[in-house]
Amino acid sequence: MNTQKITKTGSQIFIGFSIFSLGYVAILSLVNPQATMDLVKTSLPNTDALSSIRGIYGGVGLVITFQLVYLLFKDVQKGLLFLSLFWGAYAVSRLITIFTNGALGDFGNQWIMIETTFCALAIALLFLSRKYAVA
Repeated sequence: MNTQKITKTGSQIFIGFSIFSLGYVAILSLVNPQATMDLVKTSLPNTDALSSIRGIYGGVGLVITFQLVYLLFKDVQKGLLFLSLFWGAYAVSRLITIFTNGALGDFGNQWIMIETTFCALAIALLFLSRKYAVA
């Protein structure tokens, strides 16, 4: 298998994994917003809080998921570019929290590592896909 094929397949697997993970959180948030917030031990005390999590993580998450499905089949490079920005923005947001509010807990520390890794992986795959002209 040549480098171009390996790069394209690796990129598609990465985008697919992101689709699965983001889609899971989106569906969970639509069905049970409190279950999403239980991950960070936060109560949603009223319908406004429930609708906000349902809207942001659920509705917006589904739009992002559908967009990634489209990019998976139509433009892998744009999918990788989007995911580098997406995962990077999450990591930067956690860094802002560290500098403005203090150290993260176990959940935040685990996820800043995951998001940073995913951002770096997306960037690496993007550069490889451009180098080897992956469509």
